[in-house]
Amino acid sequence: MAFEENKASWGLVSNIINILALFLLAVSALLAVLSPWLVPWITPGFSGEKLHLTITLTRIMFLSPVLLGLSGVFSGVLQAHRRFVIFSLAPIMYNAGIIFGALFLTQRFGVYGLAFGVIIGAALHLFVQIPSVFKLGYVYRAIVDFKESNFIKIVKMTGPRILGLASAQFNLIVITILASTLVAGSLAIFNFANNLQSLAIGLIGVSFAVAAFPALSKSFADNNKNDFRDTFLRTFKQIMFFVIPLSILFIILRMQIVRVVLGSGRFDWQDTILTGNAFGVFCLSLFAQALLPLLARTFYARHNTLIPFVGAFVALAVNAVLSWLLIARYGVVGLAWGFTISSIVNFAVLFAWLKVKVKEITHDHLVRTLAKISFASMLMAVAAQYVKTWIGEAVDMDRFWGVCLQGAVAGVVGLVVFTLVAYLLKTEELINFMASLKRKLFKEVRIEKEGAVE
Repeated sequence: MAFEENKASWGLVSNIINILALFLLAVSALLAVLSPWLVPWITPGFSGEKLHLTITLTRIMFLSPVLLGLSGVFSGVLQAHRRFVIFSLAPIMYNAGIIFGALFLTQRFGVYGLAFGVIIGAALHLFVQIPSVFKLGYVYRAIVDFKESNFIKIVKMTGPRILGLASAQFNLIVITILASTLVAGSLAIFNFANNLQSLAIGLIGVSFAVAAFPALSKSFADNNKNDFRDTFLRTFKQIMFFVIPLSILFIILRMQIVRVVLGSGRFDWQDTILTGNAFGVFCLSLFAQALLPLLARTFYARHNTLIPFVGAFVALAVNAVLSWLLIARYGVVGLAWGFTISSIVNFAVLFAWLKVKVKEITHDHLVRTLAKISFASMLMAVAAQYVKTWIGEAVDMDRFWGVCLQGAVAGVVGLVVFTLVAYLLKTEELINFMASLKRKLFKEVRIEKEGAVE
């Protein structure tokens, strides 16, 4: 009986993969054909050679959604079986492919090397997960069944989820349209700043949300309200413990981060100021953006995909209106403000709705923890700012090493102060993190010793 159930599950996976592949190939091919008409609409500020280049690059990169879409199915399988390590490697491999294209392929293919890097990254995102899925017992079957009951159920549940993802993409389209009307380089500056803050969202927000999702789903299936509440609150507070101090530190050291990461040779001082200011504005909503993956998965665990879509749609409307109003005065930084405010609105909508649906979640569970984290973060900010100013007066800030040293020392001192204050306040999240780290280290040492004995 278990074998038959497992066989049916893998058959469903094959059915989803085959149907999704056909759908994505058809849509991508259609969009590639329509690119000469779609791209000018998305980038009204582009013309001539720049427009032609954008159309060509867009056509090349339409293969990426096909690969990433199929990879998403395998990601879901790995998460369901709690294989988080391989799942977490996928986005790293994706970024590695993009970096490979930027460093090596551009030397031969020029700007097209960047597009090829995206395709390589998407392929690596997919192929790094395939061996682990087959090790779980997956056997591919060439089936396409639109009437299969479980497939129909999944389609009904994922409809709002797809619309939510579409809202996020429309958000980017709105930003692209508006940025293309600004001075040259505005879209690149926005993307650079967004990529800098996205690293924290991926490493903290997404990682914790993915790890919590199976436990949330099981608690809801077992109708264990207390366990559901405890899992959500524990993950919520752990994310805030990392994100609040990190966002404050990012704001204080935003210029140093931009100069070090993007390179002083590529960016002049005006570009650094614009990117740093946009990055700082993004960081104001870093807490909201990092918590959105958890909030969304909390609703998914409750079999509710509609509310995350509503939140994303409201955020899209807010972002479009605010960005349009603010770019005339603030330029690319106005786009960052629109994105930041809309992210906070999205968070507020989901959190407020969740509190209505899950009455066990109260402010009492959060206020004390947030007060401790905020107090430790304020002292961290004072220490980091003081050290940053002191080192800035002592080293040559026109040199790369001077900027790097200033940011590194100020950041380390700030984090040490935060950790010390959080420890003195007996912050539960720090204690849990240290205990988890200790267990992991001792486990690795024990395994190494056992291997040596053998």
